[in-house]
Parts: sequence; C-alpha cells; structure tokens
Amino acid sequence: MNLSEIGYRRVVVKLGTSVLTSGSLKLDKAHMVELARQMACLMKAGVEVVLCTSGAIAAGKEHLGYPKLPDTIASKQLLAAVGQSQLILAWSQLFSIYGLHVGQLLLTRADLHDRERYLNARDSLNALLNNGIIPIINENDAVATAEIKVGDNDNLSARAALLCDADLLILLTDQKGLFDADPRKHPDAKLITEVEKIDDSLRMLAGGAVSGLGTGGMATKLEAADIARRAGIEVVIASGHHKDVIQHVVCKQPVGTHFTALEHPLESRKQWILAGPKARGQVVLDVGAITAVTEKGRSLLSKGIIEIKGQFLRGDTIELVDAKGKVYAKGMSRYGSIDVDKIAGKHSDNIEEVLGYDYGDAVVHRNDMVVL
Repeated sequence: MNLSEIGYRRVVVKLGTSVLTSGSLKLDKAHMVELARQMACLMKAGVEVVLCTSGAIAAGKEHLGYPKLPDTIASKQLLAAVGQSQLILAWSQLFSIYGLHVGQLLLTRADLHDRERYLNARDSLNALLNNGIIPIINENDAVATAEIKVGDNDNLSARAALLCDADLLILLTDQKGLFDADPRKHPDAKLITEVEKIDDSLRMLAGGAVSGLGTGGMATKLEAADIARRAGIEVVIASGHHKDVIQHVVCKQPVGTHFTALEHPLESRKQWILAGPKARGQVVLDVGAITAVTEKGRSLLSKGIIEIKGQFLRGDTIELVDAKGKVYAKGMSRYGSIDVDKIAGKHSDNIEEVLGYDYGDAVVHRNDMVVL
C-alpha cells in the first residue's frame, strides 16, 4: 500500500457480528484473517488502527457447543464472559501472523459517563497506539446491565473514535451501505454514496438488524455516524465482505456510503457531553428558548423552561426538548430537577430569591451544551 494514497492517520474499524460470522452461527476465521491482513497493512503503512469488534456472544455459543439456555440477561452475560476470551484469543492469534500485538479494552457507559474515567480510557487507548499495539474494544457485556450499557457496538465505536481522536470511522456490515429504500424489499434500491446531512428523512430509510445475531441495524449506524461526524470524523458504512474494503476506504476509493465530517467540530469537552453521559432527564422549552439555543447560540435560562421530565442532579446530562418531545440539544444542568422545577418560567434574576442560592444565570450554559 502506498502511504501517499492514504488520507488518514488514525482509523477505527467496527466489525459487526454478521461480518465476523459471514451469516453463519460461528466465527468465520478465514474471513477474520483477511480483515486482520488489511488492518496489518494499514499499521505497516503508518496508519494507527483501533478495532471495535462484535461477536463475543456468538463466540461463546460456538465454544460451548450451542447450549440451550434460558433467554435471560444472565445467560447472555455467561455467553459473553466465555466468548470474550475466545474472541480476543482469535484476534491475538490472527494479528500475530503479521507480527502485531493486541490489547483489550472492555467498556461500559459508566466508563464514558464519568469524566475522569473517560479521560483514563482515552489515555489507555493512546498508550496502546503509541506503542504500536492494536486496541481491541468491546462492550463489557459480562457485567453490563441495561442501565450502564452503551447498547450496541456501532455507538460504542463512535465513542471510541472520539476517545482516540480518530479521523475516520469504518462501520463494516452485511450491507453495501445506506440505500434509498430497503434493498431486501426493493431490488431496484440505489446505494447512497455521499451524505452531508443526517436528517429525519434519512433516518426513516434505516432498517433493523437482519442476522438475528447482532444488536445493531442501520439505524444505530446512522446514530454512530452522527456522533462521529460532529467531532470532525469522517464515516464510511460498507460491506465487510467487499474485497479489500478497508484499504479501499482509507485510500478514498468509492465504496459504501461516505458521511462528510462537519467543518467545525466540537471541542473536547462537548465531544464528551455528546458521546458519554446518558441523559438523566429532560426540560421542555418554549419556542423562544428553542430559538435562542439553536439559532442564536445562547445558554438555556430558567424563563424559557415549561416543564421538567425525570429526576436529575446538578451536573447531570439532560436533553432540551420541545412540547412534542423533539430533542434540540444535550447539556449539563447547573441545577437539579427539584430546583429547576421551582425556577421554571421565572426570570434569572429571581433564582436566588426562590432557592436561597444560585449557581449562575443559566440552567444549561452554552459551554456545557451540544446543539443537535
């Protein structure tokens, strides 16, 4: 591979279960070694690679001989605990063929929620990359519960891309990319090769998972692409079985669906707000407040709040929505939900009079807010 043809320095590759199993019930080692070869070529060409891999539960089922287990969270955690070691062993053996070492990072939402843990994870990723080691990331399914799960490896890979300051995220799946109609139902559906804006009409084109083994469909890939591109990261969704797909993508050859990165990416703190903490509640804004936040770059003041939904503490991340529930922004609240309920609709000058104290004029300051 000619280094001059590569336009990226750090790449995150996400592999879905359907890619790793080739649609079967077990890991397709022959295809995995081909993917490892492509990533090894990147490393030897001077491009740093982070691998976000699915497949732990599938590997666990295969290793245990496809046991009949009750459909419970504990059973899935059992399979993930067994399969995770098998998955990392497989990748370690495959990359060793090319003289490369791997290091495993198992993450949960809690690792991304807490700012200090987020920075520690970032430091670990950078340490591996700086020493020529391929970080292999997966969600810690063996201990994760619904409350602390990121939920799917598409979104996890986007957060990994933010963590390591990547400039390209490749989402490999069993589809050639995003189509203008469901290709399973419409044979004449056309591939969308370039996306500059992710809107509601585009989201409506996204379908669900079809393999039965994975947890993500095209909708989660759009969510991941939106997170990454806001941080200035290009994204490509492509087929994991397209010949030399990884090499073609990094050399900017036409393959799959390419999502353009925003020209003015979010700064580091806002990237963390977008990628890490799960929203603990919502505040409903009036029309004037929505305009001030989305079009004028203003902070959210108490006067523009109509209603509070959910319970949250000072410093928690909340969503800013309209009366119909449409989310316009996400940010860190300077007041807890009990206090916000008391000052909602009141002028900022009256906050101290109502509460007996104040943490500033803004409920969510623009420096702690990401407009969506």
